[in-house]
Amino acid sequence: MQIIQIKNVTLQIMRAIKVITIISVLISVFASCNSHEKLLKSNDYDKKYAAAMKYYEDANYSKAIQMFENLSIYYRGRDNAENVAWYHAESNLKINDYYTAGYLFDKFVRQFPYSERAGEALFMSAFCKYKESPEYSLDQTQTKEAIVAFEQYVERYPTSNHIPEINRYLDEMRYKLMKKDYEIAYGYYKTSAYNAAYVSFSDFMNQYPDSENKEDAMYYIIKSGYEYAINSTETKIVERLQKVINDFEKFATLFSNSKYMSSSQDIYNKCREELRKRTK
Repeated sequence: MQIIQIKNVTLQIMRAIKVITIISVLISVFASCNSHEKLLKSNDYDKKYAAAMKYYEDANYSKAIQMFENLSIYYRGRDNAENVAWYHAESNLKINDYYTAGYLFDKFVRQFPYSERAGEALFMSAFCKYKESPEYSLDQTQTKEAIVAFEQYVERYPTSNHIPEINRYLDEMRYKLMKKDYEIAYGYYKTSAYNAAYVSFSDFMNQYPDSENKEDAMYYIIKSGYEYAINSTETKIVERLQKVINDFEKFATLFSNSKYMSSSQDIYNKCREELRKRTK
């Protein structure tokens, strides 16, 4: 009985310690938040700046962002203006808010064009656009903007240490655009928009002559070209059938053992027969 009582007392003490610890933590957090809010509302900008830098160093980026944002107007044109702008952007980058970080790095370049960090800011602005680039099946406007931004950086800093890294990003994004353009062209074919498909696949071949989809694209040029030709007016059909024949001959030269050869050959034979009927 005495042992059970001792155990019960021990458990009660442990529970009391846990409660006290939780209360202490809550008081500490509340005091910290209260102190942070008071500092944000104060006019002691030197203290705010020191706190912002401490938040950043301690990886407390959400509070750092609040403080740097609060300081940005006051320090405009003052000694610490550049640091405030830089670490404001960096703090947003650390929490993966690439949209805001990219905007702030771009703003840094415009505000401090002669800064030693201007080049790095320009790179980071482009990098943030790259991170915002969506998967290939979605709208690729952001991808195109990122490519332009990186190309502008390379033009301005051709010997930068970032060049190998940038080349990898550019290859990745161009591949994404290639997949998107192929998907668009194939979409036209699947919906029987044969003229649009023919034009899109032709543009695809001009833009991506070494694409892994080259064989497929050339095959669909033949197929969509044929469908477009045989549904043309009598005044256009001969010219368009001849184009299909020319496209087949290019395809046969490059891909003589293609899995599409039998189907392509059938289309070629149909074109020759249609032309024979019309040129008797």
